Amino acid sequence: MEYIKYIERESGEVKKEVVPGEGMLKWLYGSFFGKASLHVLVKRKVVSAVGGRFMNSRLSKGQIKRFVRKNGIDLSIYHETDSKSYRHFNDFFYRKIQETQRPIGEAVVSPADGKLLAFPNINEVDSFFIKGSEFSVRSFLKSKKLADKYADGAMLIVRLAPADYHRFHFPASGKISKSKKIKGKYFSVSPLALKKSLEIFCQNQRTYSILETEEYGDILISEVGATMVGSILQTYENDSFVKKGSEKGYFAFGGSTVVLFFEKGKVKFDKDLTENTQKGYETSIKMGESIAH
Repeated sequence: MEYIKYIERESGEVKKEVVPGEGMLKWLYGSFFGKASLHVLVKRKVVSAVGGRFMNSRLSKGQIKRFVRKNGIDLSIYHETDSKSYRHFNDFFYRKIQETQRPIGEAVVSPADGKLLAFPNINEVDSFFIKGSEFSVRSFLKSKKLADKYADGAMLIVRLAPADYHRFHFPASGKISKSKKIKGKYFSVSPLALKKSLEIFCQNQRTYSILETEEYGDILISEVGATMVGSILQTYENDSFVKKGSEKGYFAFGGSTVVLFFEKGKVKFDKDLTENTQKGYETSIKMGESIAH
């Protein structure tokens, strides 16, 4: 079995991540017939929509207890501590965490729980992934103006696994714009899929908004959907002043990703995050942990 290795930030140890649906993902993204199936069916909205409806129905409630046990999820840190208290799987999936469990650190903080990659310069992104993969801010944001604004800037990727806490928050305090949607497909954002190409980010459905801050310039926050993610829901008020660590929104069922873009020279990522990325490792992170200054 091929494992995805990452570095646990707290201990500095290399850990192995269990990838849900590993066999199917390898077939879909690594074989000729798998890729054909992927483009014909799996990436289409109808598949995610059907899955989303099931996850919103009471029929899915029976999946919760098994999912909690299989993934070793500690429900005691959430508002609802009993798996029977959730109405359906999605209600459990975007469960709210107790505020005391995610203290907010100094400077810029992680917007979500997950595995993180930090690139001080966006031009370094392609070197991390398989040769031949290409990624550009312009293709991701579908905007030359924004591509110019964040040219040679920094980029942070936080990948959320299905077992993670799936609400996302503001990395700093400031004024937040309205969220804009970019239509796309529904490819998986599993590490096994992303190892093949980061271009998946430029093809999936995604949203973005801009957080105007005094200390760190304009931070662009983008949420990326994926296979079986029915919705990216924003819970903040448009064009309002928001506090660092306050909730921005949440993902419905599936793997998901939050991407941050910073203007050139505005922030410096914490040393351990950049060093781990340079070595080819993601770093486990919790929402509220300091990531840059």
